[in-house]
Amino acid sequence: MAAPDTPVLHRDDPTREPLAGHTKVTREDWLAMARDTLVNDGAEQVKILSLAERMGVSRSSFYWYFRNRNDLLDALLEDWEARNTSSIAAHCTRPAANITEAVLNFFRCFIDPARFDRGLDFAVREWSRRDETLRTRIDTADANRIATVTAMFARFGYDALEADARARILYFMQLGYHALDTREPMDARLARVRPYVQGFTGREPDESAIAIFVRDVDALGLA
Repeated sequence: MAAPDTPVLHRDDPTREPLAGHTKVTREDWLAMARDTLVNDGAEQVKILSLAERMGVSRSSFYWYFRNRNDLLDALLEDWEARNTSSIAAHCTRPAANITEAVLNFFRCFIDPARFDRGLDFAVREWSRRDETLRTRIDTADANRIATVTAMFARFGYDALEADARARILYFMQLGYHALDTREPMDARLARVRPYVQGFTGREPDESAIAIFVRDVDALGLA
């Protein structure tokens, strides 16, 4: 199992306040450990006993926060939607002076791992291959995401058909980028921003907006 980039449990994170009283793990700890297991090992390994063993606690504490395993799995899906679907919507509806800024806001959602959890997104998609009900939920999430991106294009004068087509091109490209686990230096990716924006929008890019975007990405230290 790959080691997480950041502490999974509250108690292991030096930036957070120590747990009070006799509390050893929180609801978020159970959810974080379940998320980590889902991403690295798959949904079938998200089991109460094994999660408790990984955290070094009694499984009885689980029932302070969740009714049963299905309740935990539902919470995981709610977490996925809040982290990813809601994040895309938030970035696509940000104020923007033109379509260049709007598309760059969309890119901001994906360039920072704290804003879009691609591991979680594809773990949920893999899970849905064996769960038809979840497959329906995935389809609904994708439809909602595309609708949000479509509305973003429509705000800048694209007609309904073109806005829908450009939204699908942009969204499916971005998810495909992650699905392929494309590994390229950040400076190489940033060098393509201008032609990417021109290709996705069909309009001359706003150079000042691109310069601000590059500066902001550099500030994240992801190179």
